[in-house]
Amino acid sequence: MRLVAFHVPGGTRAGRLEGEEVVEFDGADVGSLLEAGASLEDLAAMPGLGRRRLVDVRLAPPVLRPPAIVCVGRNYAAHAAEVRAEVGGFPTLFAKYASSLLGPHDDLVLPGVSDKVDWEVELAFVVTRRVRLRDEEAAGSCIGLYTVANDVSMRDWQRRTSQFLQGKTFEASTPLGPCLVTADELPAAPEDGLRLTCRVDDEVVQDGSTKDMVFPPAEVAAYISTFMTLEPGTVVLTGTPDGVGAARNPPVFLRPGQVLRSAVEGVGELVNRCVLGGAR
Repeated sequence: MRLVAFHVPGGTRAGRLEGEEVVEFDGADVGSLLEAGASLEDLAAMPGLGRRRLVDVRLAPPVLRPPAIVCVGRNYAAHAAEVRAEVGGFPTLFAKYASSLLGPHDDLVLPGVSDKVDWEVELAFVVTRRVRLRDEEAAGSCIGLYTVANDVSMRDWQRRTSQFLQGKTFEASTPLGPCLVTADELPAAPEDGLRLTCRVDDEVVQDGSTKDMVFPPAEVAAYISTFMTLEPGTVVLTGTPDGVGAARNPPVFLRPGQVLRSAVEGVGELVNRCVLGGAR
């Protein structure tokens, strides 16, 4: 099953993809339906309000106001090596806010206060049942949906202090989507290897596999659940492979007019045009 959110006059609606059509739900986004108690089985059987052609809708982030957005840093061995970071015994975590989310085809605004905007393609997962104090097996069963994210990072802001937050959650800087995908739609489990790619225009800048993850999704969910409740609709970004711009010699960053393409095998692709600060 594939689930989306899309813009309508005055707001957004959630929906289920069926071929080239979207079955429209009575809900603003997939996250709000999960938070209201809908299960994946409910969403698969929901008759909906009607149908729209996929080509006629503008997709929004499939989860608009998640209860939390938790991100794992330096979670790919090759990426940790390229930034000369040691991989510790526990996940490196930081948070984002809902205001940072961006639609899968929306323009990415390069803020005028940063000239070091970098790319980080990531597999993300969405929690579909409450997770608290669960072991890895139980926590993994609460991960019901996967999607694509790009943890676009303002490196100059990220490196102002030892804390990542300020460089990671600029408003409208994190593309998410294009849809949420159930595990049965994936060609492989994340720990067995899904290909992630990031392209800037026609150049492949990242090409990795989720098999290189240090902490796979179930382990990450179990770890987070020991100190906070993961509510339905929570989004977790699981880290990026090597190939980021800041690690190149010389460093390379995004420029206005470029197109950022972020893809995860079996999930989908984000396509975001970079524009100069202020313009949308």
